[in-house]
Amino acid sequence: MNKCLKINLMIQDAQGLLESFVQKNAKKYKIEGTALLSDNMIKIIACGNSAQLDEFVDSLYKGYKDVQPSLVEVEPFLKDKDYRGIFRIIE
Repeated sequence: MNKCLKINLMIQDAQGLLESFVQKNAKKYKIEGTALLSDNMIKIIACGNSAQLDEFVDSLYKGYKDVQPSLVEVEPFLKDKDYRGIFRIIE
């Protein structure tokens, strides 16, 4: 079953982690959606298979190497457009 989530992730060096970690894991777990960087906050809309989406969220909570997020907010989201199977970074 597919579902969508809205995720707010506050983390230091958000710009560096956006591409090297968030986008890499989105591709690994076959997640589609978007990510937007605002200060040290990464705002993510993620859609995909429920099990793979859960794995993606778990990876965000764990962090990257020795960088842990200071805040992770996850809430359900109604898909408002077709992401065409791709995870995009919006700058």
